[in-house]
Amino acid sequence: MKNILFLLSFFFLFACGDDPFSKVKSGNVEMASVRDNSPSKFPVMFFDKKTHDFGVIQNGTPVETVFSYTNTGEAPLVITDIKSTCGCTVPKDWSREPLNPGESSQFSVKFDGKGRNNTSKTVTITANTQIGRETVKITAFVNNPEMDQKLKNKPPGPIIQ
Repeated sequence: MKNILFLLSFFFLFACGDDPFSKVKSGNVEMASVRDNSPSKFPVMFFDKKTHDFGVIQNGTPVETVFSYTNTGEAPLVITDIKSTCGCTVPKDWSREPLNPGESSQFSVKFDGKGRNNTSKTVTITANTQIGRETVKITAFVNNPEMDQKLKNKPPGPIIQ
């Protein structure tokens, strides 16, 4: 078995006969090096706010906010996607058209406030910025008296010693 593997590897190693590195043109390598090391112009997303606090909301109450941004970079800004960390937070209404330098736009985020206590959700914007991803955050305190009452009436678990 070892002999067969050795012969197969020997065959594949020398079967092509051509050295692939001999086909690379040094002029192309130099041009690619210059291109890759040159500073590029990127769009920059400048937000009017990076965090929005809804304050205290009641369980099951949907709330919404708007995040405004300006392209302060030197190239058109293109947003390809906006996603949240969970299904209770829905980004919507963003432009898929390029935003030229100096122009502003916005998108909204709807939060279906379910659960209880402090909550924080991150919204990730995928765009052609230098980093490629930008984030904003929403926070709220979800008041849920029904869940609080259930937890208060729940018998304590076993005591482990």
